[in-house]
Amino acid sequence: MEEYTFYNRDLSWLSFNERVLMEAENANVPLLERIRFLSIYSSNLDEFYRVRMPVLMAIDNFDDRTGLYNPYYKAQFLINQQQERFGHLLANYLLPALKEENIHWLYNEDLPESVQEQVAGIFFNEVLAYIRLFSVEKDDDGFFAENNKLYQAIMLSDGAGTERLELITVPSDVLPRLFALNTSGSKYVVFLDDIIKNNLAYLFPGEMITGVYNIKITRNAELNLHDEIDEDITAALEKELKKRDLGFATRFLCQPGIPLRHLYRIIYTLDLEKASIVQGGFYHNMKDLNGFPLQDPHLSYSKWPSQQMLFLKKQETLFDLILQQDLMVHVPYQNYDPILRFFNEAANDTFVEEISVTLYRVADNSRIVNALITAAKNGKRVSVMVELKARFDEANNIKWASRMKAAGVKLIYSNADMKVHAKVALVKRTVRNESHYIGLLATGNLNESTARFYTDHILMTANQEMLLELQLLFGFLRKKKKKPQLEDAINFEHLLVAQFNLQQKFISLIDREIAHAKQGLPAEMIIKMNNLEEKVLISKLYEASNAGVKIEMIIRSVCCLIPGIAGQSENITVKRIVDRYLEHGRIFVFHNNGDKEVFMGSADWMNRNIYGRIEVCFPVYDDSLKARLLEMLILQLNDTVQAVELNEELQNNYLAKMPRISSQQAIYELLKETSTIETTNAI
Repeated sequence: MEEYTFYNRDLSWLSFNERVLMEAENANVPLLERIRFLSIYSSNLDEFYRVRMPVLMAIDNFDDRTGLYNPYYKAQFLINQQQERFGHLLANYLLPALKEENIHWLYNEDLPESVQEQVAGIFFNEVLAYIRLFSVEKDDDGFFAENNKLYQAIMLSDGAGTERLELITVPSDVLPRLFALNTSGSKYVVFLDDIIKNNLAYLFPGEMITGVYNIKITRNAELNLHDEIDEDITAALEKELKKRDLGFATRFLCQPGIPLRHLYRIIYTLDLEKASIVQGGFYHNMKDLNGFPLQDPHLSYSKWPSQQMLFLKKQETLFDLILQQDLMVHVPYQNYDPILRFFNEAANDTFVEEISVTLYRVADNSRIVNALITAAKNGKRVSVMVELKARFDEANNIKWASRMKAAGVKLIYSNADMKVHAKVALVKRTVRNESHYIGLLATGNLNESTARFYTDHILMTANQEMLLELQLLFGFLRKKKKKPQLEDAINFEHLLVAQFNLQQKFISLIDREIAHAKQGLPAEMIIKMNNLEEKVLISKLYEASNAGVKIEMIIRSVCCLIPGIAGQSENITVKRIVDRYLEHGRIFVFHNNGDKEVFMGSADWMNRNIYGRIEVCFPVYDDSLKARLLEMLILQLNDTVQAVELNEELQNNYLAKMPRISSQQAIYELLKETSTIETTNAI
């Protein structure tokens, strides 16, 4: 393998989060949507400190490099830059813009007299029930600062020079973080933090308050599941989830301007000496801005109603239609009803005998899971591969697993070392003693909630050869082995399955383009993913670039491939699209000398996806569906409004080109014009 260069994964991720921040800075984005992008940026950064910063801290302990070349210090430098932009944007643009709309967001300022009575009412009627006070002393085992929970540190003085530290909870987990007030014709937005701060005299009567500071502690959130767990993984997971909030502190976030004696007292008392000390804004957990309490249609995106895709004849079922032709749903542009109907029909169709499904992240009130429970109660044999280790969704998945098990659903848990990330479902029907399969294969989770704002593609097919392979995969999953062994070999001719043939198949497809380029034939690839990290596949892309293969990539987040390097990647371009919907679909297009092959699926090219998960990618055989996907990809490659192009430093560079094309808007219009016509003609 040649000596290629790769970009650091975590610094690349911070580049993506900067792109989210850029959308908050974008004056062409409606005002309330800009606030929402600040919320997304903040939520992303919290996860980075919980999951990735511990890795960088560990690397730093073994790295004798200093300065900005060390990824840990470089990450801190980039985060500090971004946080400064965050504060500047909020103070100098968004808050004044809200005031112009007669919305007074009281941000680090005294509450006016006109709202005092309302604020007191909220405090005594709603907030006080959830307030907890902690008198904190060093080595006091009675208190532990929880992960990402908001606190106010209150310094109290006895007037004779002795100070003590009290902590008070800010119960934003059970109450709104922001409250809307109306008075004298003006609209006000007040932080829960300030409602508490404004009434501290009640909690500390007769005492001298010398300082009140908003603080937050972020802790390592990785679960420790190294050992094989057999029947009931839920017990082990529940135990680990209880530990999650007890991980070591990676960040101590405090408001600026704390006197050093108070800052050091807090650090010492709460054992935060090893955490990154970050003096951020005056308020933390700005992800809560997603619940901004005032809504105004002219300050938000215009609504794009999801489009009806299916118009079935009377007495015709969805399964009837799938047996005639492949169908594909593009969410959120098209509504999710056909997917819900797929499971509802499976639960009640008298010909259905078996249902097999993989579930990674499900909705809080999942209609899909309810349909599976109904199917089991209707006597169907229902097998569900539940991924209980879906990060930060473990508790919700455990809840649904318990309900399904009680209803008679056969649950299959992944083992501790291998997640099942595939998004597939398989239905077996027997009609007049002949059995056939109907399948659903997707790029995103079977989740009707996230389908409202994640762009994904869901294929429904009756291709028996492909679905027989899917049945074999479910058979393997039921064995619950750590890794496929020689005796588990499945001859996948259609599906690309991680741990079996996915990496090798993609390499062979790239090799074919390389061979075509060397023969002077057209050789091109279009690859769209969320994340690109795995070095074997990146090196193969570099090799293809050096052979003259044109490679156009759309990578939303992590990208360890460095584009535009002479002798390495000069034929590769990488774009990143951030818009009103989260780009989530994975699509792979290989030119194949004009006979294009298109694949979709669940797999990013990350180490975890390639080496530690069961992933499923699948071909798109239907010519009309393939053509539609290619149209959508071309619109995204030609996006000059919401797309940026990454340079060799992975900086986000806007494309100052004409005509101005916003791909999500263009895709919405494309599907609006054509999807119902095609489906109607197909019936």
